[in-house]
Amino acid sequence: VQLQASGGGLVQAGGSLRLSCVTSGRTSSGYVMGWFRQAPGKEREFLAAISWSGQTTKYTNSVAVKGRLTISRDNADNTFYLQMDSLKPEDTTAYYCAAETRSGFACYYLPDYYDVWGQGTLVTVSS
Repeated sequence: VQLQASGGGLVQAGGSLRLSCVTSGRTSSGYVMGWFRQAPGKEREFLAAISWSGQTTKYTNSVAVKGRLTISRDNADNTFYLQMDSLKPEDTTAYYCAAETRSGFACYYLPDYYDVWGQGTLVTVSS
């Protein structure tokens, strides 16, 4: 599977963005799709994960973002989304989508668990 992330950009604080992750190539109903973000000099941070079918979702417990994220998928074209609401300047960073192709939801919150990554899409939130 290959992943292409997009949807980042400049938004004012309090606004919303929807990030997209287009999948292509070989896929499987057992894949888990995740969204992460990473600020310079920091570890990659788990945000949300969703099963390939879209029936199971998991979210970070981080108080910094909890309640402001919605992960979803479009069944028609195998595209995954991360809706982010009430954006804050501290949300400014690069966001990544990833696929876990081997073991399901066993460790969905660990970036090392994912074996396919898309390129990052930059989100900038102005105050």
